[in-house]
Amino acid sequence: MTTILSTQNIVENKLELLSKRVQKLKEKGIRPKMKVILVGENPASLVYVGIKERTCKKLECDFELLQLPSTIKKDQFLSEVDSMNNDPLIHGCFVQLPVSKHLQDIDVTSLINPDKDVDGFGGQTIVDIYKGKDPFFIPCTPMGVLELFRSNKVDTLGKNVVIIGKSLIVGRPLSLMLQNLGATVTVCHSKTKNLISHTRNADIIISAVGNPRFLTSEFFNKSLAQVVVDVGISKDRNGKICGDVDFENVKELVSAITPVPGGVGPLTVISLMENLIKSAERSRKG
Repeated sequence: MTTILSTQNIVENKLELLSKRVQKLKEKGIRPKMKVILVGENPASLVYVGIKERTCKKLECDFELLQLPSTIKKDQFLSEVDSMNNDPLIHGCFVQLPVSKHLQDIDVTSLINPDKDVDGFGGQTIVDIYKGKDPFFIPCTPMGVLELFRSNKVDTLGKNVVIIGKSLIVGRPLSLMLQNLGATVTVCHSKTKNLISHTRNADIIISAVGNPRFLTSEFFNKSLAQVVVDVGISKDRNGKICGDVDFENVKELVSAITPVPGGVGPLTVISLMENLIKSAERSRKG
């Protein structure tokens, strides 16, 4: 029987533990605060920021959104980021991607103060992961995937893992983190030839593409009892939210699979909150 890897219980347990940590900080006079800069009015970005704001409020953390016009000049944008970086009351901050086209030549993630890089996209984090070290801020989606594995006792040691997607947000850091845990990792992408030959021979398949239901039943091998983690989230032609995997037609072919929505997404947000609270705890010690 297939295990549906819903993350609701994991998220609820995490929220309870994080809430206790926030209360301890508040007893010391510290209230964790997150600030986000959003350029323009990208509908998806507004949804993502809204989810983060609601989770902050649920944990009684402060949240500030600075929404800038899509036409903002570069020097004004950089000035706002600098101000955010240097505000001593802010423990975690980031610029919600994507930014306007005229700002896309800026390496936005490198602008963020490393001590407040709760997204975990900064250079020091990537260097630490590359060297096999544990970074202070772990990238949120990879952190969520590993928490999913830990909570469900999915062993990665010696397993063949295929990751579809090579982004700096998910695919690349996650591949390094899994290698550090002893997995044999293959990273596939849009130019990979004969993708099906990779997925059908994998023990664990992780897709982070954002292509609705493109992984159909033919990509899976029932005899291997595969574990499938669907990081992708998009809308199909009918406007229904779905993942990269054709869930209904694949779920009976694999041993375990995450749903979309209700799978990795909530763990990504919880990971962001965990990084925020870690940052606030460090500021107290500092």
